[in-house]
Amino acid sequence: MSNQTVGFVSLGCPKNLVDSERILTQLRVEGYNIVPSYNDADLVIVNTCGFIDSAVQESLDAIGEALNENGKVIVTGCLGAKEDEIREIHPHVLGITGPHAYEAVLDTVHKHLPVPKQHNPFLDLVPPQGVKLTPRHYAYLKISEGCNHRCSFCIIPSMRGDLVSRPVGQVLSEAERLVNAGVKELLVISQDTSAYGVDTKHRTDFWNGRPVKSDMYQLTEALGELGVWTRLHYVYPYPHVDNVIPLMAEGKVLPYLDMPLQHASPDILKKMKRPGQVERTLERIQRWRRDVPDLTLRSTFIVGFPGETEDDFQMLLDFINEAELDRVGCFKYSPVEGATANALPNPVDEAVKEERFARFMEAQQRISAAKLQRKVGTVQEVLIDEVDEEGAIGRTKGDAPEIDGVVYLNGESAVKPGDIVKVNIDNADEYDLWGSKL
Repeated sequence: MSNQTVGFVSLGCPKNLVDSERILTQLRVEGYNIVPSYNDADLVIVNTCGFIDSAVQESLDAIGEALNENGKVIVTGCLGAKEDEIREIHPHVLGITGPHAYEAVLDTVHKHLPVPKQHNPFLDLVPPQGVKLTPRHYAYLKISEGCNHRCSFCIIPSMRGDLVSRPVGQVLSEAERLVNAGVKELLVISQDTSAYGVDTKHRTDFWNGRPVKSDMYQLTEALGELGVWTRLHYVYPYPHVDNVIPLMAEGKVLPYLDMPLQHASPDILKKMKRPGQVERTLERIQRWRRDVPDLTLRSTFIVGFPGETEDDFQMLLDFINEAELDRVGCFKYSPVEGATANALPNPVDEAVKEERFARFMEAQQRISAAKLQRKVGTVQEVLIDEVDEEGAIGRTKGDAPEIDGVVYLNGESAVKPGDIVKVNIDNADEYDLWGSKL
């Protein structure tokens, strides 16, 4: 076995996945072999998540497993910002770096596993779109790092810093390379997509010789020219988000918005340090739906936040019943080390959290089931994700990978991943659809 083989474990969110892809791409460029197992690797990199306690534990367990199986481990990612915590449990890791510290990770690899001497970049070509951990037909496009918000339940700014937007020309060039390599869907991600370019005062950059401003609208408009599905994630409902709705109406980008609203009680939103104009949010949602009738809205909410009363929770239920959001994730509040919310009075009992979570999910399931039932008998464009002996599985324009529903095409084998096909929707349940290819 050569002394140029690296194993890789990637945990956490899509933003972490993009970090992993960048590190892997550079390692491949330098001539290292990447392997999927501990035994064949000369060292292992673990890209960690540190957002909530369960993710911290998963990351610590993964580090321990890599140490037991291989012995030589480099740690990076969000949990890497807490070096003391890692060293206390795993003192023998080779090196620890924080999130999006690509150069520091590579420096640590070089220190313990020198750059292969035999590598010829002209013979061992890395594909121009880089190394991807997602299927070939969709890719995450990270447009910024960090966040300027100081939500009381979140420690992302302390781990990833304030907002740093990537130059828009760089983002668009990366998108173009991905599309040229066969990607059919771009998933735009960041901590706060609607704040893109705020830190650079929306500086003008250049893409293919033409000027483009670093703002959400011009970025989205340019991505809409690439002829693939473009999906927007983590969008705060700022007023300027209204500007991208016409792009959806025109079919330039997918009629899909992922807005993490978190709650609907003004008191709880204030404690969370989140925007709290719930009535205005409802009005805008109604206006957006008038302009784009097939708009899919996804959001996430937290139940059991410190100080949440039954009245607060009822406001949340009233909101989701009125807003009729298409896709909703719900989390029971759990303290995150370093979050200011930990100091808030009146924590909610675990049994109450569980009961509210169940009531919330029951209400949302009714909404989701009714909305999906309305799709029965319609024709939807479906992007195929996988094909096996039972048939094909894909997604409509209203479904992001991993987090939303799917469309089952039972018995359909005359398609392949990456195909976009027209499907008649035959059946639905609370989350998923069944259909037949036309």
